[in-house]
Amino acid sequence: MSVDAIVENLTQVLSSGPGLDGSLKMNFGDDGVVRIEGNAVTTDDTEADATINIDLEDALAMMNGELNPTMAFMQGKLTVDGNMGMALKLGNLLED
Repeated sequence: MSVDAIVENLTQVLSSGPGLDGSLKMNFGDDGVVRIEGNAVTTDDTEADATINIDLEDALAMMNGELNPTMAFMQGKLTVDGNMGMALKLGNLLED
């Protein structure tokens, strides 16, 4: 799975719900970014309410349900800059 596959996966998840009431960016370092605003998912590297910094491999594991977002945070596999509440909403989306 690549960044494009993550975009597809999140687009599918968000298509059946209300989306985020703000913006969230997942920063994979040199591998790129994914940005969510409302129900839109893009690879735009623009400002967001919260930025999750995570390796692409760990993000893929999280998307596949193999890595719990809370455990990833506690293990230092991801960090959050900005609005922590917005970052937590991603975990809720992935669990549904």
